[in-house]
Amino acid sequence: MKVLIQNGRIVDPASGRDETGDIAIAAGRIVAIGRVAADFAPNRTIDARGMVVAPGLVDLAVRLREPGHEHEGMLESEMAAAMAGGVTHLVCPPDTDPPLDEPGLVEMLKFRARNLNHARLYPLGALTRGLQGEALTEMAELTEAGCVAFAQAEAPVRDTLVLHRALQYASTFGYAVWLRPNDPWLGNGVAAKGPLATRMGLSGVPVIAESIALALIFELVRDTKARVHLCRLSSAAGVEMVRAAKAEGLPITCDVSVNNLHLTDVDIGYFNAAMRVTPPLRQQRDRDALRAALADGTIDALVSDHTPVDEDAKNLPFAEAEPGATGVELLLSLALKWGHDSGLPLGKTLATVTQRPVGVLGDSLGSLGSSAGRLVEGGVADLCLFDPAAHWLVNSTTLRSQGKHTPFTGYELPGKVMATVVGGHVAYEAPRG
Repeated sequence: MKVLIQNGRIVDPASGRDETGDIAIAAGRIVAIGRVAADFAPNRTIDARGMVVAPGLVDLAVRLREPGHEHEGMLESEMAAAMAGGVTHLVCPPDTDPPLDEPGLVEMLKFRARNLNHARLYPLGALTRGLQGEALTEMAELTEAGCVAFAQAEAPVRDTLVLHRALQYASTFGYAVWLRPNDPWLGNGVAAKGPLATRMGLSGVPVIAESIALALIFELVRDTKARVHLCRLSSAAGVEMVRAAKAEGLPITCDVSVNNLHLTDVDIGYFNAAMRVTPPLRQQRDRDALRAALADGTIDALVSDHTPVDEDAKNLPFAEAEPGATGVELLLSLALKWGHDSGLPLGKTLATVTQRPVGVLGDSLGSLGSSAGRLVEGGVADLCLFDPAAHWLVNSTTLRSQGKHTPFTGYELPGKVMATVVGGHVAYEAPRG
């Protein structure tokens, strides 16, 4: 299959390319960028006039809800949502039911995802069996099955000795460990600790739940030299600790969710359960610190933290509602909104959802690593075409995810994905008109 994309604004953050031109695709790879040979005979031509042609987005936090939570999301529905959001590479946490702690489960998930011919799936293996925080999993076998790193999702490892041994083992064999910094004893509330949570009578999660966990992780990293990715940073104090740890040279990376990047605890309003997310929405000073840290590179990547939740679990009093929100379809638009608000050039904005997440994944991408998150001749043709001038309204009818709950319902967001190309195949195309 040969595809010719014409007259698009080609933006590749990795190379700094930002120009109008054509892209020729053949046999699943990009064969020419900018000027295409006159004898190139495409089977399909896409007129990208007025569109940005960018690398396919890379989302480091997408819960597909399968297996075990099919009432909240199916592999088909959530992968289709990723395609509609321009996401061509996604990482899924191990907190399925059963958890991804056996090679057979990982192989089954990857097999089903490949058959859908949609986004490329990179599972995180469970760090401990059953995510119980007690016995380590067989990391070597899980890596062979396709896991790119190891994590506990939201399940804590309360025993520091177990976590220390896990990081020692991971460091020995070059595996990365992904952890959300949250002290399990302090972090059991439903909203960020502060005046608003007090007035509303909601149990609070203090900032020290994050900072204490970060201090522990950094000490263990100093001792083991393990590579650790910190998931969903949420506070100004956490940002400063990460900045200092990176300056020290510790092998750490981190991300922030679209929810914490844009919203604060004030957005909870009158107990709006759509705002019940993990980590909780914090105060404005925290949000502003996160936005600045993403811009200056202290925070490596922006993620959707896509966690579809069904009606019965969400339509409850705030404290009883299941935390989570649909987000994979909003990742591009919310990145563009943040970039516009921050006065950043388009290339730097797109880097947070393309080039920089690939840097977090590193060698775990295998043969795709040289071209993932970038546009390069000879590289795999994973692209996102979007109209930067178009706006779209977020509601239950415009979302393809099975989960319809998001804090951004009713928002009119910039940047409409017009087409998503995976391996040279046009996997998604927006309806015209």
